Amino acid sequence: MTNPTGTPPGRAPSRTMRLAVAGSAALAAVAGALFYYASQTAPKSVHGTVHKVTVRDRACEPNEITVPAGRTVFEIHNASNRPLEWEILDGVMVVEERENITPGLRSTLSARLKPGHYEITCGLLSNPRGTLTVTASAESEAERRKPPVKAFIGPLSEYRFHLVMQSSTLTKSVARLAEAIRAGDLDAARRAYVAARLPYRRLDMVTSRFSDLENAIDPVADYLAERENDPAFTGFHRIEYGLFAKTTLDGLAPVAEKLLAGVEALNTRIRALRLAPEDLGASVERQARFLADGPIRKGENHYAGSDVAELAASLDGMEKAVELLMPLLEGAAPDVVKTIGRARADAHAAIDGLKQGQDYPRYDRVDDAARRKLATAFAAFADAVGKLNASLGLEQP
Repeated sequence: MTNPTGTPPGRAPSRTMRLAVAGSAALAAVAGALFYYASQTAPKSVHGTVHKVTVRDRACEPNEITVPAGRTVFEIHNASNRPLEWEILDGVMVVEERENITPGLRSTLSARLKPGHYEITCGLLSNPRGTLTVTASAESEAERRKPPVKAFIGPLSEYRFHLVMQSSTLTKSVARLAEAIRAGDLDAARRAYVAARLPYRRLDMVTSRFSDLENAIDPVADYLAERENDPAFTGFHRIEYGLFAKTTLDGLAPVAEKLLAGVEALNTRIRALRLAPEDLGASVERQARFLADGPIRKGENHYAGSDVAELAASLDGMEKAVELLMPLLEGAAPDVVKTIGRARADAHAAIDGLKQGQDYPRYDRVDDAARRKLATAFAAFADAVGKLNASLGLEQP
């Protein structure tokens, strides 16, 4: 029987085997050294201007550096005979550093620097320090104007209160709709339906987050296999179909009760909803673009024809979120405030231009040109709001 090395028991490994093992270890060491050397000397992918600093035995070259604020890349060349670390210091605080730079090799360091005066270490700790001056730039000025995170606490709290109030109004409105249907009052049910749709549309920035409830509360027959005869055709539009197309309350009572249960579940979720600062602008942009790309051109309320009033309510809901951020945006990006203001005004003008006296027309009487104008205005509003988060430092521009 042999041992795992193939050497008979009791016999020492041959000289050839010992040499082979030693050679393998030497090759591994050489390979490791070559890999380290390559990793230290290979050019690294960097972005922007590279500021080269050579560290000699007693000083840096250059010893005084001036750069603009923002992202800056330094390439440090160790021209001394000792391993070194290179640091950027703000008083006693280390802002950025690179350690153990081998003599003769280079290392890169990327730092995002604010305007101010800093020191740099130049080799041995006993060597005089160099100076780094960071001047203001367009990037740093934009950064300075960005509001702190705590500035969003008020707007988020107020918007959450707005959502809760609209959700409460919606629940009460749907309860009145169900009551009118149970009472057999067609005219009252029609009025209650139109009234209940408005708070629902003021919430559509957040209702779209809950696909299960949205599919139960607001499915449109256009997207169902059997259209109005599909078992999944329920919620608001099923009631709309009965009230305005069939002009009957038959079979609507259980639909209304199911709708009320769905709205109550929505109310519960909204009360538990947690929003991040970036959610407000992003949700407005997404909803405005969604409306521009589809519902405005096609319409959704095919039986009641109440689309224009609902689009006005949807715009009101989106504006509420934007208005709460305007005070923060005025300091950070006044030009964006003006752009959003113009887009809002144009969207309102497109809706108000459809009015006939004090009333909105049925949507089947709004021609294609007017619908295109309305869609264009909502798309422009989405584009304008799309600049909001970047301007507030909530995402990269």
